[in-house]
Amino acid sequence: MKTSEEIKAIESQIWNILKFVIDPEVEVNIVDMGLIYRVEYDGDKTVHIEMTLSTPACPIGDAIVLNVQEAIKNKFPDFEVDVNLVFDPPWSPDMVSEEGKVLLGL
Repeated sequence: MKTSEEIKAIESQIWNILKFVIDPEVEVNIVDMGLIYRVEYDGDKTVHIEMTLSTPACPIGDAIVLNVQEAIKNKFPDFEVDVNLVFDPPWSPDMVSEEGKVLLGL
């Protein structure tokens, strides 16, 4: 089992990995889009991701979830990646980071 400092360091690495997962509809990463609500590493071999999509009917939602899992497994191949897709709270443009707003031209 990892120390709390090691857990926080891995969670930080995962947030950074997720900045390279792009929402192909808007070509902005899912972190800056505000789609990631929670990253939690259990200190052993499981990462829990709570995320949303810009709309529940997003036609590429499955692909984005798969990209999240693959991106984390590329860096941590022994980890299980549990992605919980939620729609409460619903995503809104207010969740986009300042960097994301610049990328979107807002």
